[in-house]
Amino acid sequence: MSVTTVRLQAEVEQQLEAIASKLQRSKGWVINEALAQYIAKQHSEQARWQQTLAAMASAADGKVVDAVEVHSWLDSWGTEHEQDAPDLTR
Repeated sequence: MSVTTVRLQAEVEQQLEAIASKLQRSKGWVINEALAQYIAKQHSEQARWQQTLAAMASAADGKVVDAVEVHSWLDSWGTEHEQDAPDLTR
């Protein structure tokens, strides 16, 4: 494990100490948890952005599904005649 020094604003330090005390954990543990969650969120957002770019490229290539087909498919969910997802390979 490595050591990193961080300067915290007084208010942030006080809140950090309060949280650590309430959780009966060290400030280092709270900081590690917070950073781990932040990093995971950043990875998730980056993956979502890549999916958005891919979807935009797909739409630009004309690979789209008519809204009527999508609504029909969604309306069939949970019924005896549930439909397959609309074909996106056009």
